[in-house]
Amino acid sequence: MTSSLDDLPLRDDLRGLTPYGAPQAPLPIALNVNENTHPVPDEVASDILDDIAVALRDVNRYPDREFTALREGFAEYLGHGLEASQIWAGNGSNEVLQHILQAFAGPGRTVFSFVPTYSMYPLLAQGTGARWVAGRREPDYTLTADEAVAQIEQVDPDVVLLCAPNNPTGTPLGLDVVEAVYEATRGVVVVDEAYQEFAPHDAPSALTLLDGRPRLAVSRTMSKAFAFAGARVGYLAADPSFIDALRLVRLPYHLSALTQAAASAALRNADVMLGMVEEIVAQRDRISATLEALGYTPHDSWSNFVLFGGVADPKRTWQELYDRGVLIRDVGIPGHLRVTAGTEAETTAFLDALASIGSES
Repeated sequence: MTSSLDDLPLRDDLRGLTPYGAPQAPLPIALNVNENTHPVPDEVASDILDDIAVALRDVNRYPDREFTALREGFAEYLGHGLEASQIWAGNGSNEVLQHILQAFAGPGRTVFSFVPTYSMYPLLAQGTGARWVAGRREPDYTLTADEAVAQIEQVDPDVVLLCAPNNPTGTPLGLDVVEAVYEATRGVVVVDEAYQEFAPHDAPSALTLLDGRPRLAVSRTMSKAFAFAGARVGYLAADPSFIDALRLVRLPYHLSALTQAAASAALRNADVMLGMVEEIVAQRDRISATLEALGYTPHDSWSNFVLFGGVADPKRTWQELYDRGVLIRDVGIPGHLRVTAGTEAETTAFLDALASIGSES
């Protein structure tokens, strides 16, 4: 006899919730979860395998709990004068964000962000027992410093999450907004830069704001630009005292020796790994231009995806693309769909499929 969740003594605040999950389907063109669809280059894969083989010899022992070599690698990659003591990492940036909320949110505390934004934020907040409050964006999904501050002063949150560039809209965020939000709140401010590598080269990072702001953290991921989604490696930079707070909630030895070895090897090959970013940006811009020519309304994007409006029936369009072997994402914004910029061939397949839907309707 099987039971249901209703039969279990689940926390009251978790009842009725649904777990995060994008559709997974074995379609030939999967452009729905903002992965880097380019494979890891062969020469880098060989280097990573060599390091994993070395780590495997000592896998009977616990890994370096402080993942020292990896933190040094991240500090060098990020630059901005950062040191290893200012770096933290986890099994994907979601775990890094969870550590932050475990340390600074929790029961009786409030987590705030401006929606639409990354759909995991409320789930992470609720998972730690914190109250989730959603703020508003402008109709074009941008944020101004004055409007952001006004909303934050009204809510008085313990944690503010700023996705920059924003997911699922691709919208950039001015550093003036980050500075204003930091000054307006007594809590911690997290700038989630998961897609920063796809922004224009001259776009400043919130890393430039860390000095003298101990309540500020900037998170990144290797899932996107590094084509490392399956390896599950995320990281952040912050004041060393902020890092100390995260140590209080992390599980023992949370980063395996194999994960540390693979990520360190990938970082050593950062130039090669990031070589595909320019091609992805080119395909993103090609998608935007073609969508516009097809009569849709693509939003400006500094990420590896494009959110586009003007979709009369998103569910039907999504299904018709699915039936043609192309998987994209319905993110729940009325009249919109989102597509990841893949390889040139994948982009062509998506655009051809979308055009064929228009011609048959």
